[in-house]
Amino acid sequence: MSPIEHLVTSGTFSLDGGTWEVDNNVWLIGDEREVLVVDPAHDADAVAERIGDRRLTAIVCTHAHDDHVNQAPALSDSFDAPILLDPAEAPLWKLTHPDRQPDQELSNGQVITVAGIDLRVLSTPGHSPGSVCLHVPELTTIFTGDTLFQGGPGATGRSYSSFDTIISSISRDLLALPGETTVRTGHGGSTTIGDEAPHLEEWRARGY
Repeated sequence: MSPIEHLVTSGTFSLDGGTWEVDNNVWLIGDEREVLVVDPAHDADAVAERIGDRRLTAIVCTHAHDDHVNQAPALSDSFDAPILLDPAEAPLWKLTHPDRQPDQELSNGQVITVAGIDLRVLSTPGHSPGSVCLHVPELTTIFTGDTLFQGGPGATGRSYSSFDTIISSISRDLLALPGETTVRTGHGGSTTIGDEAPHLEEWRARGY
């Protein structure tokens, strides 16, 4: 069994009065006994089926846009697993789950371990105030949520976002990683740090 599993779920993303159809990447990291889920989106049953009879150690949300957190409480209740989120995401979280709080806070440099695999939290604000990425050096992988995609940074045209901040986060924390690091994103295909790094100045110039 691969330590990284991938599931695509479909639904909607709503913010600032608009709603869009989206496909989301849900990531599972672990082994045959225990697993951690990153960004459970849209379809709790499909995620639960993939978890199976394994112990769910944590539900880690890279940020709190509704398409990334809408099924977190359902999975938390079903598997008795904590929801982890950066506290700066509270305003966005409350838009989706006003009557439920995350269980634990994420902080920069924190290490979360599942099945002997260490995931290091990198604080990468910009797409939202408390966006984080999860770096897994032993798997040469980083889970970037909506901070970095194949072809550029995440969107910053909506509430609680900042273009200058996301560019700073990417250049400081992500592009400093080894070029062979696989970037596993919140939407769409994966890429590598080496493929994206040459385009930083182009993104700056475009105000991407």
